[in-house]
Amino acid sequence: MGEDKTRRPAGERVRGERSLLLGVGISAIGIGMYVPFSLVFFHHVTGLSFAVVGVVLTVTGLAGLAVMPLAGSAVDRFGARKVNPLLYAIRALGFALYPLADTLPAFAAVALVTALADRSFPVVQQSLIGEVARGSSRDRLQASIRALQNAGMGAGALIVSGVLAVWGTAGFTHTAWGNAVAFALAGMLVARVKPVRDASTSAAAGSAGPPPAGYRMVLADRPFLGLTAANFLTALGYSALSVLFPLYIATWLNGPDSLTGAAFTVNTALCAGAGVLIASRVRRSGARRTRSAALGALLFAAAFVGQIVLGTVRPGGTATLIALLVIVVVYTVGELVHSPSGGALSVSAAPEAVRGRYLATYQLSYSLASALAPSLFTALLSVDGRLPWAVLTVAALGAALALTRLERRLPAEAVYAVPPAATATPTPAPIPRESVAGAA
Repeated sequence: MGEDKTRRPAGERVRGERSLLLGVGISAIGIGMYVPFSLVFFHHVTGLSFAVVGVVLTVTGLAGLAVMPLAGSAVDRFGARKVNPLLYAIRALGFALYPLADTLPAFAAVALVTALADRSFPVVQQSLIGEVARGSSRDRLQASIRALQNAGMGAGALIVSGVLAVWGTAGFTHTAWGNAVAFALAGMLVARVKPVRDASTSAAAGSAGPPPAGYRMVLADRPFLGLTAANFLTALGYSALSVLFPLYIATWLNGPDSLTGAAFTVNTALCAGAGVLIASRVRRSGARRTRSAALGALLFAAAFVGQIVLGTVRPGGTATLIALLVIVVVYTVGELVHSPSGGALSVSAAPEAVRGRYLATYQLSYSLASALAPSLFTALLSVDGRLPWAVLTVAALGAALALTRLERRLPAEAVYAVPPAATATPTPAPIPRESVAGAA
């Protein structure tokens, strides 16, 4: 039986990819216009106190976590390409209404709806990558999207700084409306991307009825749950830059706040400028996704060990600055090696019919790590400034070990960007992922 000619070769450019990436970049600008100033932003937009704003954002953020499984089910039923523009529209509407939500009930209602869309978005975006790309194209899209998100957020922070310089605190209202426009435009652009049409997707589209299994199928898939647990360990490391770095520098190293700014600048610049290049080098090396993701975790561990050494020596002055910048570079390279491979690994390990549910489960590892990081890091830091880095080192090493041990239990199309059978002599067709997981 001949090869299906409707399937695109691994690594081919996605139809509508430019619109997708442009939309991602524009929405990232909108995110960068409010995330660095979130409490201040919502305080000035709504007129409510900082304490009230903080409580509302915390409660609505936790409520957003609860709806992530529903987002996964919606993706499986309607497809990510249909759900994604809806989330953009909800976020656009939310920011358009924020300047009008000057009472607590109104702000809570708008914040809740917007938080539900925000928390669901990573699930849907990852599922969308699975719908529109195959093989190494998934790794390339992961790297490109991450680079654009970092560049866009940096640009958004610069834009809002300029707006505030011209209009003062009244500029926050203009920023809210600017965000609404950015999300609306991004939604229209991303909707132009086209899904891959191959034999498996055609069969799935032509079949009647709901997917063969729900979250019970995810819970029965032990290799995928192991992958999710390994990602939780790595995700704690991702939280370190925004949560632990500033506290560690200020309390244990007794350094100025400018060191935190320098660390963030180096990280953002490298992610935006070198992310695609590093991911391309990893992809061309032919490394298995499990091993490149494990390498990223090992680089995390090396950076965390560097922090332990720095926290023991504590040289002060210029030596501390240089050491911190070197550590941040190693940390960022680890992030750039891990992120595309880890993201593509999770997308490709998820059976197509229930990909949304699988990725909703996987994304909970990031959300749980983000929720636990502040209390965990501050508690450990109160004992010894080096202790949280030691815990993160153990976590990163554990993630690397878990990824390599899971390699044989994950499907070949997940481990390899280009399966060996594609370049070797013809071999019998692999058993469909759905059949394997269904038999588990």
